[in-house]
Amino acid sequence: MEQPDKETLEKWQKDPNNWKWGCLYYNKEDQRLLPPKRQEWMGLTINFANPKSVLVLVFMLLFFLLIVLLATKKGHSN
Repeated sequence: MEQPDKETLEKWQKDPNNWKWGCLYYNKEDQRLLPPKRQEWMGLTINFANPKSVLVLVFMLLFFLLIVLLATKKGHSN
């Protein structure tokens, strides 16, 4: 698949139709897993229209949940 040019990426990011409730990025044309947030200096976000991107979110959540559970279990064993 061909990478979109910088102008297209900028257009997608600024298009209010690609932002649900003003904060959730949803663009079926954009195949990036972690596109920049509306304010680029704020970091990256999830493209909820891309199933691979949603899987990344799920795995990140599971990873952090596992860390919390392991830390909690270790704290109770002392």
